Amino acid sequence: MKRREFLIRSLALWTGARAALARAAAATPARPNVLFIAADDLNHWVGHLGRNPQTKTPNIDRLAKMGVTFTRANCAAPVCNPSRAALMSGLRPSTTGIYDNGQDWKPAIPKEQTLTTQFLKAGYDVFGAGKIYHSNDHRPGEWTEYFEERGGGNLRRHPSAKDDGVGGIKFYPLDSRDEDMPDYKSVSYGIEKLSQKHDKPFFLAVGLHKPHMPFAVPKKYFDMFPLETIRLPPHREDDLDDVPAAGVKMAKPDGDHAAILKSDRWKDAVQAYLATIAFCDAQVGRLIDALQKSAYRDNTIICFWGDHGWHLGEKLHWRKFALWEEAARTVFIWSAPSVTKPDGVCERPVDFMSIYPTLCDLAGLPTPSHVEGMSIRSLLEDPKAKSDRAAVTTFHKDNHSIRSETWRYIRYADGGEELYNHDTDPYEWTNLAKDPQYASVKANLARFAPKINAPELPRTLGQGENEQAGVAQKQRATKKAKKKAGQ
Repeated sequence: MKRREFLIRSLALWTGARAALARAAAATPARPNVLFIAADDLNHWVGHLGRNPQTKTPNIDRLAKMGVTFTRANCAAPVCNPSRAALMSGLRPSTTGIYDNGQDWKPAIPKEQTLTTQFLKAGYDVFGAGKIYHSNDHRPGEWTEYFEERGGGNLRRHPSAKDDGVGGIKFYPLDSRDEDMPDYKSVSYGIEKLSQKHDKPFFLAVGLHKPHMPFAVPKKYFDMFPLETIRLPPHREDDLDDVPAAGVKMAKPDGDHAAILKSDRWKDAVQAYLATIAFCDAQVGRLIDALQKSAYRDNTIICFWGDHGWHLGEKLHWRKFALWEEAARTVFIWSAPSVTKPDGVCERPVDFMSIYPTLCDLAGLPTPSHVEGMSIRSLLEDPKAKSDRAAVTTFHKDNHSIRSETWRYIRYADGGEELYNHDTDPYEWTNLAKDPQYASVKANLARFAPKINAPELPRTLGQGENEQAGVAQKQRATKKAKKKAGQ
């Protein structure tokens, strides 16, 4: 009898404990998943930011309406390698010495410090595809699985293409299908992961190579932007007249821009960039559609970012590699369950050092002590909330661009300065840095400049795109000088 009573009581206790555990599990929401989407060389030419009315980005704009978009988002560096190394490590370029593409980030950033490592340690499956780090240079041990791209061999230049572009600015339509593009395959991998059953929360990173050069996508995307309708971006021929020598050196006006003007194909290049953005947008749409159809739609954080901007002749400059608005500003969108609300627009300046701590914050992970940025969760919850922060962009040692809601202040290593009032001068045509009435504005913004300015790491990975552009400019200058001497 006593044994029977004991068994009955034990069963009741076990049943009660099990029910309590079930109630506790129900009361504690599952850790959110993360969909981490990167676009390469995507500037602010998306519909909802209003910079270029010609662009067609319905899917990126749809994503923006799902959560919060930041209208003054700036990269940590206007170059692929340092921008990505910074946001994935939580360490600014001025701290690591990773300032350009030719510098290997891996010796400077231990595996223990990367964003993906934190999620792995927290029990997440971490999947990756495409370009997250520069040159797809991901390390073993920081990912559960990484999709190795295959294909791209079926890409053929369309017969209508005149050539492959102008000098180093490469652009042409393709006689190929979307399915032949590497980005399509990376997105298909992401869609596959979203359709699978997962026993653990996941962090899914999908990096799109486009709209990086070459601006080469299937011709149907070029057809969306007839050449005769293309308008050039707002520009001034004398735009560098009030820019200090260090800024002019970055612009390289005698390089890409001189070649584009000589070829009379500026509009062709703009058309090609718009077409490549449209292809990128279509891939974003595939990912968002897959998430919306999945079992994870209500418990997945979306973070969408472009690694930096891109100039198409503004400031007589092409590519990134500069500290002005076109190179520093890009797209930054968040959607976080129970945190963001639809149609959020935040006009506060932020930079991408916020990505690492914000994802840790939203996922309930501790933020490592080495991380230099701050979480922007408060701005996701209330996009109108006040903030006293500024966005900081760095290009090479001691060159910094600081963006507030109204101002952009650029200070170069040699002491040269630029100051622009974006309330009255959104294209940064009038440099106010030498006007004494703005001394206090400069001093206030200078407070945000990094206090550490590490030496540049050695270039061990060959010549970067910026160096190639510089070499081409020197070759054109030499050729011009020889021609002049022969006259």
